[in-house]
Amino acid sequence: MTRGNQREMDRAKAAKKQAALNKSKSKESNTTLAKRREADAEILRAKQKKNEEIKKATQDTAKGK
Repeated sequence: MTRGNQREMDRAKAAKKQAALNKSKSKESNTTLAKRREADAEILRAKQKKNEEIKKATQDTAKGK
């Protein structure tokens, strides 16, 4: 085994890289994640409603002319 040391060094490097990746991942619980998704969905619904009202108002204005 002439490459034994190189393999060990590569394994250590890969383990260090994997540890850094795992550390950077968010650690949100499922309930927190669900609450955040629901809040985001509510914000998007409000934006869509506002845009629909603007679109309807512009169409009404265009019909009136």
